[in-house]
Amino acid sequence: VSTQSTGSSGINAEYGGKCQAYYMWIDGSGQGLRGKTRTLDEPCTNMDDLPIWNFDGSSTSQACGENSDVYLKPVAIFKDPFRRGDNILVMCETLTHELEPHPTNYRRECNANMDRCKDQHPWFGIEQEYTMFDFTGRHPYGWPQNGYPGPQGPYHCGVGAENVKGRKVVEAHYRCCMYAGIKIAGSNAETMPSQWEYQVGPCEGISMGDHLWVSRWILSRLAEEFNVVISFDPKPIPGDWNGAGCHTNISTQKMREPGGLEEIYKAIKCLSTKHAEHILSYDPMGGADNKRRLTGRHETASIDNFNYGVAHRGASIRIPRQVAADELGYFEDRRPSSNADPYTVTNRIVKTICLGE
Repeated sequence: VSTQSTGSSGINAEYGGKCQAYYMWIDGSGQGLRGKTRTLDEPCTNMDDLPIWNFDGSSTSQACGENSDVYLKPVAIFKDPFRRGDNILVMCETLTHELEPHPTNYRRECNANMDRCKDQHPWFGIEQEYTMFDFTGRHPYGWPQNGYPGPQGPYHCGVGAENVKGRKVVEAHYRCCMYAGIKIAGSNAETMPSQWEYQVGPCEGISMGDHLWVSRWILSRLAEEFNVVISFDPKPIPGDWNGAGCHTNISTQKMREPGGLEEIYKAIKCLSTKHAEHILSYDPMGGADNKRRLTGRHETASIDNFNYGVAHRGASIRIPRQVAADELGYFEDRRPSSNADPYTVTNRIVKTICLGE
């Protein structure tokens, strides 16, 4: 899965003390990642020491050909699990030629709002669901060539070749994330065969978006090694099959303290008044993608209605049973789609429950 480590010193003499930095950014679709590599003269662990770079925005739906350069500003560093050694992955935000946030840069506003409510210490944990397809990107990985697998039931958290497809990819992704410094918390097979989930968090503030985006890149990059295509489509297979979400778990410091359940109910009340605004922010197509998924079936609430409940997986908001028993903790927003931008999602959440906007 990865190249051989460059040794305990992290610097291979063959590289002359240099290292590689892979700069990645979100493209104009709002859901794809692009990236390219540059050589650094020496290893770098301080983000402020990384140079601003640029790319051809006319090739990523982010600029016109007459003014195509878009700047890349490093915002987070992770260890590279493929090149290893002192080589790094660099999450970047995009800037215009005037060094202002690019129209596709949703991180900047999210970071500003996280800073405004930092005294409330918002924590997030995101459950990223995805589906594996074969190399064509059209046929679910491991499904029969003609027809469909058996009905849903034995696949969720299952075991055995008849129930589980793609575990090698999942296990390798888990270890790559751990190596990189991603706060991966767990993984499991999902309800539809070839569909999986991993969890990232808890992360405070803006780091949630950074960690989730880089974990997605690692997954898609790793899948190349297995000739597998990763889909974050929220309803990849029409019909009686579960869709894919990006369930977002949220808490503030007050929610995590004794009496926190009351704070959770206050937050849910705020969310109930902003349902339409959240739906617009919970997939990159302004709700069009989620409309295929949030039908009121397959463990979802209807996109048109807001509801909540304890241990209710058909609700917009679920309060875990243990949280209700402990009367403190967190709640889960089940509405975000699997291809949602975590910067947009977490920004909309803190605007509603922390900033009253």
